[in-house]
Amino acid sequence: MKELDRMDRAILGALQEDGTLSAAQLGEKVGLSSTPCWKRVKAMEESGLIEKRVAIVNRAQAGLPVTVFVSLRTNRHDEAWLRKFAASVSSMPEVMEFHRMSGDVDYLLKVVAADIAGYDRFYKRLIQNAQLAGVSSAFSMEEIKSTTALPL
Repeated sequence: MKELDRMDRAILGALQEDGTLSAAQLGEKVGLSSTPCWKRVKAMEESGLIEKRVAIVNRAQAGLPVTVFVSLRTNRHDEAWLRKFAASVSSMPEVMEFHRMSGDVDYLLKVVAADIAGYDRFYKRLIQNAQLAGVSSAFSMEEIKSTTALPL
């Protein structure tokens, strides 16, 4: 990917605020006519810099107000186990993020649920599908900041 110039950063900043902007609206916002603006957006999409455009849904209004950070430890570190484990966890719709970590925790999940009972059902499916040495769940008491916008 080429280095981002000032105009690319402006376009990305505007799209991170509102992914529904038309090429004309976007161009007006960043000071570029619509055709060159659209060409820049298409190039960023084709290069993979812009992965996709999505709607950000309010979790509480969608009935999923509980956020849980789940720390996992395992004694298995072979490639075959990881492939099976990653496929299993990735297929669980409650998992919003899934990270392989350094340090004392092997994997960290961000999970959403309707309530504690919903999380418990998720937890039982999780431990049934993987050999884990330890699972620790931390419930978010309050979301202070959440953003999808990168600091460009």
